Amino acid sequence: MPFFDKDIDITRNIKIIEKLKSELLTDVANLFRVLVNGVKEELHDAIADALSNIILICYLLGRRLGVSYNSIELKIDSKIRLGLVENDDIEKYYGDLSELAKHLNSNRTKKIHEN
Repeated sequence: MPFFDKDIDITRNIKIIEKLKSELLTDVANLFRVLVNGVKEELHDAIADALSNIILICYLLGRRLGVSYNSIELKIDSKIRLGLVENDDIEKYYGDLSELAKHLNSNRTKKIHEN
């Protein structure tokens, strides 16, 4: 790849990173707005939409920053296990980490059986 093309690719990558950062902040603000004010549409759908956008943007931003999707998921798994071991308050009172671990593992099992 010529030097000029490499500069264009780096510049394009920086622009995309900045765009993703901006979208992430916008979606976090939208989530907070929904939580404070509610929305005319169904609240559950608005929250799910905002959270799914945030998660998607985080994956894409990680990828642009050189972090693989698999690496992100391994970090998530590690944080879940650590929360379970440390008996984090959210786990102790609600069991959310156990439930999330089961959900993620069941999705992985489905993917293995589908292939």
